Amino acid sequence: MDSSFALFLFTLLVLSSSCCLAISSQNNRTVLALASRIGINYGRLGNNLPSPYQSINLIKSIKAGHVKLYDADPETLTLLSNTNLYVTIMVPNDQIISIGSDQAASDNWIANNVLPYYPQTRIRFVLVGNEILSYSSYQDKQIWANLVPAMRKIVNSLRARGIHNIKVGTPLAMDVLRSSFPPSSGTFREEITAPVMLPLLKFLNGTNSFFFLDVYPYFPWSTDPVNNHLDFALFESNSTYTDPKTGLVYTNLLDQMLDSVIFAMTKLGYPNIRLAISETGWPNSGDIDETGANVLNAATYNRNLIKKMTANPPLGTPARRGSPIPTFLFSLFNENQKPGSGTERHWGIVNPADGKPIYEIDFTGTRPASSFGSLPKPSNNVPFKGNVWCVAVEEASEAELGQALNFACGRSNETCAALAPGRECYEPISVTWHASYAFSSYWSQFRNQSSRCFFNGLARETTTNPGNERCKFPSVTL
Repeated sequence: MDSSFALFLFTLLVLSSSCCLAISSQNNRTVLALASRIGINYGRLGNNLPSPYQSINLIKSIKAGHVKLYDADPETLTLLSNTNLYVTIMVPNDQIISIGSDQAASDNWIANNVLPYYPQTRIRFVLVGNEILSYSSYQDKQIWANLVPAMRKIVNSLRARGIHNIKVGTPLAMDVLRSSFPPSSGTFREEITAPVMLPLLKFLNGTNSFFFLDVYPYFPWSTDPVNNHLDFALFESNSTYTDPKTGLVYTNLLDQMLDSVIFAMTKLGYPNIRLAISETGWPNSGDIDETGANVLNAATYNRNLIKKMTANPPLGTPARRGSPIPTFLFSLFNENQKPGSGTERHWGIVNPADGKPIYEIDFTGTRPASSFGSLPKPSNNVPFKGNVWCVAVEEASEAELGQALNFACGRSNETCAALAPGRECYEPISVTWHASYAFSSYWSQFRNQSSRCFFNGLARETTTNPGNERCKFPSVTL
């Protein structure tokens, strides 16, 4: 080989290496900047929430660095311009099929939901769908098939407009795993591995994006709160767990859950895709049978989480020491119109009624724990044993109660038999009394079929027997 040509090749190699190192260094700085700004999820499933203007001011006041929306609301995106907040927006699940099958639909979505606001609004992520692999109807599986095609088309739309600093991902729940414990056993579900996970991981790897994970240590801990250690779930434990296969040592439940996903990705040939936590938190209240859902545990988990995720240098997880993890806390408000159990409506850190914090929290991670005020000692860290009834809430309107009463009594002739004229629970004759009896009766009858004491926000649980000597309200025994 000619010496001058060899020198040329060597120079080219050095320049190429320097360029790659520069790009890698820039990427690392970007990830560190994202991870150092703890984000907040801004959901709006409530009828008592502050306006977007007030909500964004609250987000600023708690010193969150990033806000994640569950849509691309025009008013909110406009208000977020020039705020210094990073922003994540979302393509709704019901638009994935159209975008996945039509580049023009993707171009139109970006034209309507990104271009009018960017770059004044600092959009950093576009998330396509929300936990779509947690649903498995025929229609849901059509969405599965279009997920990665939709993500590719969104990237194409962004790049065609010269936008390269917005990453595209999709948030998934822990139920994408068939196995998660011990962490080294982490494996994706068989039915999603080939059709969805392999193309998704290839996409994330090729675009240098993140695997977004909704991860809640509360749920695995609460399945067995007697034998699972609460301190381990709250980052407060002095004990450790050693994975028998890898020898990795764990000091908290979150790291175990995160690493189980890392091992699942590694088994499919993708060991280096970065993680981002799109949702995590702890409920500040819940139903009577939802052990451990209280303000003290919520404050403890979220404060310790922020301290962990803002550490400098980054802590990472046992499987990825020193790796920064962008994190979004769930959520800004208690959302009173979310369906499901009581915890679903109690993840907030701010009271929507008055805008005051439910508990003190520092999103910068710099405030010492000793500076926070005391919080009430919880009484539900162990499972409740006894009878529980379901009654109408005090502020419910008679019109709404009447509709709910008809619903509760309409499923079975047995549910409201005692409310018939002349029967033991007919009197006192009031909508509230009849609704309370119907709610308790319906709940006790159908609780094993996933019925909840909620009735669109018109009912609540109580451990005080609402009946009398003549009228015995049905109850649930825990």
